[in-house]
Amino acid sequence: MGNAASVTSSDLWDAETAAGYDQASEFMFEPAVLDPAVRFLADLAGDGTALEFAIGTGRVAIPLAESGVQVRGIELSQPMVDQLHLKRNDIPVLVGDMATSTVPGTFSLVYVVWNGISNLCTQAEQVACFRNAARHLAPGGRFVVELWVPGIRRFPPGQAAVPFHVGRDHTGFDTYDLTTQQGASHHYRHHPDGTVTYAVSNFRYIWPAECDLMAQLAGMTQESRAADWQGNPFTNDSDSHVSVWRKPA
Repeated sequence: MGNAASVTSSDLWDAETAAGYDQASEFMFEPAVLDPAVRFLADLAGDGTALEFAIGTGRVAIPLAESGVQVRGIELSQPMVDQLHLKRNDIPVLVGDMATSTVPGTFSLVYVVWNGISNLCTQAEQVACFRNAARHLAPGGRFVVELWVPGIRRFPPGQAAVPFHVGRDHTGFDTYDLTTQQGASHHYRHHPDGTVTYAVSNFRYIWPAECDLMAQLAGMTQESRAADWQGNPFTNDSDSHVSVWRKPA
């Protein structure tokens, strides 16, 4: 089945976090958010098979499988895999590091969504992730990454953090180290009993052009880049991108 979990800089999500993930991330499951991503990926997969890096609890993999695509996954956190298999137990998942772990066979599509590649906190691991995607792709296959553009332009002089979500039950701020491209997302959640909890997750942000260089190092060429799954143009003001690279046929 490939190698087991490798040494990685990624945060490891525990059982408590995994159990509450779907509820805490309800907005990511809304049809307006999820359906365009599933359609996009299903169209690219065609009659082939798909491999999801950082498959998590199956937010994308389960509806993609329900659309008729055969899906496999790699996921660092066993508790996240357990949550996925409570919902659907016929999606094979290898517990391991998406930068180095391998599964048998080749795929027409490899993808990582919702900023998942930035969970790898070193440039070397991110490059390895692109190479691992290329390793799993059949000739002509595609690697898809959904990734945000860091909000550095919103930093006024002297400010230490920028908000990425402000809601009734959740407020989140990102802090950045501009010299290393390291960052942290700080989550404050208000619970029905009146308590407030704090959690932090670490990441390394990647510029779109840096992604293209990583793909080039892995032997892939850029095929497309849009601002979102709906295909809106990527511009100077876009705060996210969906990029596709192709392995030569």
